[in-house]
Amino acid sequence: MRIKKPTISRINLNFNGVKCLSPMNDSDFEKLLTLFANVQFTKIELDEFRRPWTIRKFRQSEFISEAGHIEQYFYFVLEGVQAIYIIDQKGEKVVLGFSYEGSPSGVFDSFIQKRPSQSFLEALKPSKMLAINLPDYLKLFESIPSLHKWGHTFFMNVLFGRLEREIELTTLSAEERYIAFMQRCPEELKVIPQKYLASYLNMTPETFSRLRSRVTY
Repeated sequence: MRIKKPTISRINLNFNGVKCLSPMNDSDFEKLLTLFANVQFTKIELDEFRRPWTIRKFRQSEFISEAGHIEQYFYFVLEGVQAIYIIDQKGEKVVLGFSYEGSPSGVFDSFIQKRPSQSFLEALKPSKMLAINLPDYLKLFESIPSLHKWGHTFFMNVLFGRLEREIELTTLSAEERYIAFMQRCPEELKVIPQKYLASYLNMTPETFSRLRSRVTY
């Protein structure tokens, strides 16, 4: 199937952001470690774990990853909000999920399988992200055994999260989906264009706007 590319402004054509900036500072590293809070690192392992991560920056509306390309990085978000989406046969964006400060990001299936992605990852706000490439990512798992349990739990949560979303889309009304999402929605997502939130909740922007104006949660 031929993947359609969304209509984009000139800024989107500047693919994969600013050149890598390294090394990261101690504050950024402490933020990264929150994602790996359950991993017990030795001092040597901690130094090794820090080494391969680099900083990448993206402007608002810039593609981080494009459909048809293999995802090169696993990301951790330091600043900004990102949306992952596909383009349907009508040329419309269908939002699959979001990432934001303190969360992982990337097109995980393409990254691990080294296959071209069907998804776009776009910076909805100016974004600063830590990135690690696949060879370095796999090397860390080889040299730090405690990462294996983290990896198992991480991808299990990704799978269960997607399953839970499919159940909500199938069984809940539009109002119920809106309430459930807004109750667990981080503040960073409440200020992005509502068309992205509406798409994620499988409703029109008009329906989302109407619910936002009259429904409390």
